[in-house]
Amino acid sequence: MSKYQLTRREFLKRSMAAAGVVALPASGLLTSCAGTDKLNIASIGVGHRGWYAIRECMQSENIVALCDVDSQLAQETIDNAAKEAEENPDQEVQDLSQVPLFSDYREMLDKLGDRIDAVTVSTPDHHHYPATMLAMGHGKHVYTEKPLTHSVGEARALREGARKYGVVSQMGNQGHATEGIRLIKEWTQAGVLGEVRHVRSWSPTLGGIYFTWPDQLPPPTEPPPEHLAWNLWLGPAETREYSPLYCPRTWRGWWDFGNGMLGDWACHTLDGPFWALELGAPETVEVETAPRNEYHIPEWSKITWQFPARGDMPPVTLEWLEGEQMKPEPPDRWDSEQEIPDRAMVMIGEKTSLFTGGRPNSPRILPNSVFQDLKQDPPPKSIPRVEGGPVQEWLRAVKGEGPMPGSSFDYAARLTEMVLLGVLAMRTGERIEWDGEQGEITNNPSLNEFIAVQARDGWRV
Repeated sequence: MSKYQLTRREFLKRSMAAAGVVALPASGLLTSCAGTDKLNIASIGVGHRGWYAIRECMQSENIVALCDVDSQLAQETIDNAAKEAEENPDQEVQDLSQVPLFSDYREMLDKLGDRIDAVTVSTPDHHHYPATMLAMGHGKHVYTEKPLTHSVGEARALREGARKYGVVSQMGNQGHATEGIRLIKEWTQAGVLGEVRHVRSWSPTLGGIYFTWPDQLPPPTEPPPEHLAWNLWLGPAETREYSPLYCPRTWRGWWDFGNGMLGDWACHTLDGPFWALELGAPETVEVETAPRNEYHIPEWSKITWQFPARGDMPPVTLEWLEGEQMKPEPPDRWDSEQEIPDRAMVMIGEKTSLFTGGRPNSPRILPNSVFQDLKQDPPPKSIPRVEGGPVQEWLRAVKGEGPMPGSSFDYAARLTEMVLLGVLAMRTGERIEWDGEQGEITNNPSLNEFIAVQARDGWRV
């Protein structure tokens, strides 16, 4: 066994003893982090997107705690760091095998809370709220993957929590830190598109990768693998037996844990129009879907949000088409010989249209002749640019070296609210009339139970 390998027994042993493994300097809120050479970062959820956040933080900061319910994923992250060190002998890469390991972030924050400056959260959706709110309650700055939360009420609570605790927050919708999304907003503000009244977006469901439609409901169960702390993986969700269809990758399709493809991608795909058009809260959300059930997302759906006029900007209809068979015909003004991509977004203006792929990174104007003219004489760049991506943007703000991140919870909670209202319409099959000021559904009050923050005993925050 190499020095980087770790059994489940060793993982639990190290988790229980973690508080005494290292001695780290204490830290407090934002004011005490300004001027800090290196921040002490704890990571909750260390596999997949968790490794991305850890790798970014390792470039300049100290990783002081790792937390994951899966010792196998923890091992993969330790091995990834060791491989980075081997492939880059001239660079200082932290040895994560010496970092305290936890399987329960509640225990981690209780034991090491005064030694941590900031926390990254890269768990399944249903853990985003409790992990993030607990970290903020301990005075920790937070970077949380998209969608920000599992429910609208949780998103609103995190927005208020970030204000209350005075922490630097960032949601991990990476496109919000790109050049592309700034061009989208600048071109829109400059009047390149004219009035925009209609936005259309579409996405496949990636069946077999993140989504597997079960043959029976509830799904068949079996004992959980030895490396997985199943009860901790469930966390705030209702107790049930383990099924390999739930995790590690296919949790997004189950309503109790994820938010479907809409929750997975809309915070990327719809970020551009939401920001550029200042959409805010919708008035209504309508839905068409394939046959539904109470457990799992349908195989296809169409979500339609209606937004009111905003100042001088007209009302907007926003559509999300999801499913392998839902890809539309090329949009008006499409003059490329290439086929439209499987995942994309188009803002249809009275003068021109704006087109992107699933992320806002590389926008283009339709028709192409106008786009070529625009590239020769573009509007002025009026929005500050971000260097290094969203994690680096967040770290600079925590250290007092930059402004609050662009996808701070003040913004991200509103984007997430819009997305999750669409998810709720898909889940229930019901039309939603939304009072954004009061945060409640007015036409069918029984649906407000899905808005509220809910958790089983021991996980209420």
